[in-house]
Amino acid sequence: MQFTAILAFAAAAMAAPMIEERQAGLCSSGNPQCCATDVLNVADLNCGTPSVTPATTNDFIDGCASIGQQAKCCLLPVLGQALVCSDVNPTA
Repeated sequence: MQFTAILAFAAAAMAAPMIEERQAGLCSSGNPQCCATDVLNVADLNCGTPSVTPATTNDFIDGCASIGQQAKCCLLPVLGQALVCSDVNPTA
């Protein structure tokens, strides 16, 4: 029983950096966020990380749009709000 718990913990610990690494490629600067309201590309409201790890910028944009939000790259995501955000451009 303990061995199974240790394996599960180790697998989760190894998967977390891979997810962050995949998401890091979505934004050249900042963290990927899905935000409901943008205020002059300075502050965004009701933000959160994408619910599904997107593989491409188009997946990121589509994932946020599917829940009625905008894909943003934000330097300072804090408690559902974000500061210094920029739009994510779709790839051709």
